[in-house]
Amino acid sequence: MTEGPAPALLKQIESIALAAGRLILEIQRGGAAVQNKGDGSPVTDADLLAEELITRELQRIDPSLPIVGEEAASAGDFSGASARTFFLVDPLDGTKEFVRGSADFTVNICLVENGRPQLGVVVAPARRELFSGDGSISYKCTLSNDLSIRGRSRIATATPASALSAVASASHENAATKDFLDKLPIGKKLSVGSSLKFCLVATGEADIYPRFGTTMQWDTAAGDAVLRGAGGCTLTCDGRELAYGAKRPEKKALQNPYFVSFGGSVEALRKLLRVSALEVSV
Repeated sequence: MTEGPAPALLKQIESIALAAGRLILEIQRGGAAVQNKGDGSPVTDADLLAEELITRELQRIDPSLPIVGEEAASAGDFSGASARTFFLVDPLDGTKEFVRGSADFTVNICLVENGRPQLGVVVAPARRELFSGDGSISYKCTLSNDLSIRGRSRIATATPASALSAVASASHENAATKDFLDKLPIGKKLSVGSSLKFCLVATGEADIYPRFGTTMQWDTAAGDAVLRGAGGCTLTCDGRELAYGAKRPEKKALQNPYFVSFGGSVEALRKLLRVSALEVSV
């Protein structure tokens, strides 16, 4: 279903994410420079320059709002996460996929309010796709080669059938995920990288996405906002809504607990968690 214009602030965030996507593709065409962080994960000049661009442009929207970006946080700057309202940014989610030449990498920007992902934008520049949501409605946009928006449609989760379709990480699947899914009526299983997993559930292409591994809040916030706006939910393994922000000024406080995202209601997901007798923790 084609929809009218998105809310003004959401469109501003979309424009910033699209600009970052153009920059990333330009760097990719020229050959990205890759180095390793202290934890061994890769970082490229595309990550760093895209975060600089996003931070600069978000500050123009409202210089009073803190911005917590992955690369700044990795360098020790994460104090803004204790604010009531702040931006969470992952300038290039799926760096490993980006380095390998896969199209499954995204730009993620989310406005967090009172612990909830309120406005979220996910741009998959190599796939020419944009997903966004404002908490009550979510969209999928098709993009032209220059990443301008060609069309905008409202998206909504599907009503899960008796056989569920699951989506899992392309590079982080583990035994806990397999055990969880084995206890559920899974009819089809998809694999994709980055925050696109949330987007597949938001569009109804998948029903459930379990993540029993280490993730940070900037990895999940934007995609989670899109999913919630499309009618889905994300719960921790004990049935609580996945929350954002941190009371302690330290990077570890921004690490997510294990979670499950679902295209149905909170009550239905809590029932599945009980059925699976899930016993996993961070």
